[in-house]
Amino acid sequence: MVVRIAGVNLPNDKRVEISLTAVYGVGRSQAVRVLKTTGVDPSIRVKDLAEPDVKKLREAIESMRVEGDLRREVTQNIKRLQDVGTYRGVRHTKKLPVHGQRTKTNARTKRGKKVTAGSGKLKAAAKT
Repeated sequence: MVVRIAGVNLPNDKRVEISLTAVYGVGRSQAVRVLKTTGVDPSIRVKDLAEPDVKKLREAIESMRVEGDLRREVTQNIKRLQDVGTYRGVRHTKKLPVHGQRTKTNARTKRGKKVTAGSGKLKAAAKT
């Protein structure tokens, strides 16, 4: 049985507590909170969920702001920062770290592959 919540297929072989995190906007703590309010056992596997439990989970998660709505809101917030011209908006535009991290070293994920000028030894050896 494929369990689909908020447009996302949940992984069947994982525990419900973990597989709910496949939904954008639902982390571990949020998943635990949802399971506690719906009364679903967090240790049960998704494939073993009963239909009433799936319905309870679906209703609880769809009442939250997740997936498309949340992505749209985050994108709009970033766009607003860029339009206003704030420091954070400029950092987003330049694709640099936003929260004050150092960039002289580290920040490789944001800045890309390390590029060095090189020593020029290969060209010098080729000319002689």
